[in-house]
Amino acid sequence: MTELSADEARRVILHAQGFIGAEARKGGVHGMLRRLGAVQLDTISVLARSHELVAYARLGAVGRQKVERAYWHNPAQSFEYWCHAACILPIEHWPLYSFRRRAFRERRYRWHEVPDHVGELLQQARDAGSLTTTDVGGGKNGGPWWDWSDSKIGLEWLLDIGELVCSRRVGWRRVYEPAERVVPAELLGEELSDEECVVRLAGIAGRALGVATRGDLVDFLRLKGRYAEILDEALLSGAAGLVPVTVGGWPSRGTATKATAGKRAVSGATAGKGAHAWADPAALETEARGRHRTALLSPFDSLIWHRGRTERVFGFRYQLELYVPKHKRVHGYFTMPVLAGGRLIGRVDPARDGTTLVARQLSLEPGLTGARWADALRDALWSAADWVGCDSVRVEKADPALAAHLESDVR
Repeated sequence: MTELSADEARRVILHAQGFIGAEARKGGVHGMLRRLGAVQLDTISVLARSHELVAYARLGAVGRQKVERAYWHNPAQSFEYWCHAACILPIEHWPLYSFRRRAFRERRYRWHEVPDHVGELLQQARDAGSLTTTDVGGGKNGGPWWDWSDSKIGLEWLLDIGELVCSRRVGWRRVYEPAERVVPAELLGEELSDEECVVRLAGIAGRALGVATRGDLVDFLRLKGRYAEILDEALLSGAAGLVPVTVGGWPSRGTATKATAGKRAVSGATAGKGAHAWADPAALETEARGRHRTALLSPFDSLIWHRGRTERVFGFRYQLELYVPKHKRVHGYFTMPVLAGGRLIGRVDPARDGTTLVARQLSLEPGLTGARWADALRDALWSAADWVGCDSVRVEKADPALAAHLESDVR
């Protein structure tokens, strides 16, 4: 059993996530995506869209168009599918999600009843080569955002079951293409069992997270039911390629579900007894060297997308308040945590006013001082401003202890 301090675990995590050392930038956006395993998508755009912010936080000022081309390229280097949420995934991971495609096919339902004319939609996509919702009469019926047209429901279900693939977007609209046009033949023909899928994905999630509890891995892959049981077996047997660890200060909750707790027939099960986390052995053997990144983080960045894990690893309690009524918000509409020195030191609620990046609210975490951290916040703001094409920074509201240490060019 490997024992890690909380600081050691946090450093392993930051290195695995690409926030320590210059080697994390090798391979550019493609390399980053493969290290992370999944990059979450979201429709909200304040400074930039989340998948762009994830690349920026790790790679620096890579041009936004370059980031887009790296994600959605011809031939496809990645595709969109359901992992932690709607995510960009490396194209070579296509076979690993066959368990989820089969589950959708068996269910024949997503949020809506699947319409009868999905076969016609699929043939239309094959005849045309690709479709957007505009080509099939639009995506909405005129009601709320979830009031989809039958054609939109059909296209999304065909994407769910793998008949159609989204490997690029135009104006943020998905482009649906027949799988045989996008996915390389050797990947398209590889059909893995549910067990093979979950075991291999568990290893990918574990390497991306560096150190993770069972709950962290379940959250990364959004597993439940028998798929979560497969994960438990893979952890206890060692098939996932992760090793049991304990982390000082982390809750010592069990690693298995009720369905698998106490099973001793699994090879290597006793090796995980008492563990409350799992780690990539290669990450434990590699010393994380180099400078820490300083950056604003997307709320949907995989470093912090699990709020319980964020508090456990960084002592940082975080809530995205965009759905909170304005008068009840504490930190702002789209608060972005600020990473510096391997810590989450504060948060900023950003906006743009022409070519000015506006920090509507800027705060430090309790116990931190402006004298020590004001420069890091300033650097994070100016770096983000330069990246999105702003030539000035304005702070509208800041903690009193912080405001006194901000230089005049960010006031």
